[in-house]
Order: sequence, then C-alpha cells, then structure tokens
Amino acid sequence: MHALIDWLLTTIGALGYPGIFLLMAMESSVIPVPSELVMPPAGYLAQQGRMNIWFAIFMGTTGSLVGAYANYYAAHYLGRPLLLKYGKYVWITEEKFAKVERYFKDHGEISTFIGRLLPVVRHLISLPAGLAGMNHVKFTVYTLAGAGIWVTILTWIGYFIGANQELIMQYSHQAVIGVVIVSAVIIAFYVRNHKRKKAAGLRPE
Repeated sequence: MHALIDWLLTTIGALGYPGIFLLMAMESSVIPVPSELVMPPAGYLAQQGRMNIWFAIFMGTTGSLVGAYANYYAAHYLGRPLLLKYGKYVWITEEKFAKVERYFKDHGEISTFIGRLLPVVRHLISLPAGLAGMNHVKFTVYTLAGAGIWVTILTWIGYFIGANQELIMQYSHQAVIGVVIVSAVIIAFYVRNHKRKKAAGLRPE
C-alpha cells in the first residue's frame, strides 16, 4: 500500500491535473482504481503548494463524470440490445427490463446521487442508468453532485493529513462509514416522503 501511494504521488505529481482526471475517469468506470488512493495524494500535493486544491477537485469530479458516461453509453448502446436479445437465457425478461426502466424513471436521481457516494456501487450505478436511458441532464447533475462531494472529502483528507499513509487510509475508511450512514438517512427520508406522496395521490378528493 505504501509503495502504491508513493507511486500515485509520483504519477500525479508528474502528470498533474490530467493525471487526476484520467485516474478518476478510470475509477468511475469499471477499472478498479480506488478514489481513496487518488484524491488524498492530490490534496497532499495541494498542501505542498504544488497544486491548486479547487482545480484538483474540479478535475477529479469531471473525470468521474467522464468515466460514468463511459459506463452509461456502454450499457445503453451495447448492453441494452444484448439484454433484450439474450437476457431471456439468464432469466432477464423484457418485463424485468421494463421494471428497471420504470424504476430509474421514478428514482433515477436519488439512485445516481447516492450511488456515487457508496463504495463498489459508484463503479456500477451508471450501468442501470444507461440501460434505462436516464435523462442526460439529470444524470449529469446528480453524478456531478455525488462525485463532487466524495472527491472533495478525500482531497481535504489528503490536504490536512499530508503524506501519512496510515492516517490517510484510516480517515478514508472513516469517511466511507460516515458517507454510508448519511446515505442511509437520506434514503430513509426519501422513501418516507415518496410513500407520503403516493398515499396522498391515492386519497379520494
């Protein structure tokens, strides 16, 4: 882990902002580059005066959006036809596919936003969004919002902690736990509000 972080510091230091953009685009797609090992080193370099922290956050966030769109388009233009044609052989019927589309039509915004905050899920959430053909404006806004929050948290961890790898990993893990808890609270409020609206819509006037 120490060797990997040292390599990332060297790589980001050498490639600069395009390196942050590229690594976060990879992280946001299906390539397993942990954001917890990309943005804290960028924050450390900002603390050393070798980068501007806000531009590093901007590049990390936009890189995440590009990687998310790579998954989106792959699922929309490649996965969709394949699923519709061959899905029946793995028990994915057109009816189930239609349910996914309806779900993202109704809940795509919250799913995309929360998905960008959660480990593992952030690599995959763009796939069902692409399969369902989620509205591009909504997909962009909620991807940027979720990715921006996570990138900002990690960058400031690196800024305040510096090059201490053990503390970076410790606080990154704590940040993950905190984000998961906050996400669970947001989901609970969303579900409660959705049920209230649905119940109100079913009431006779």
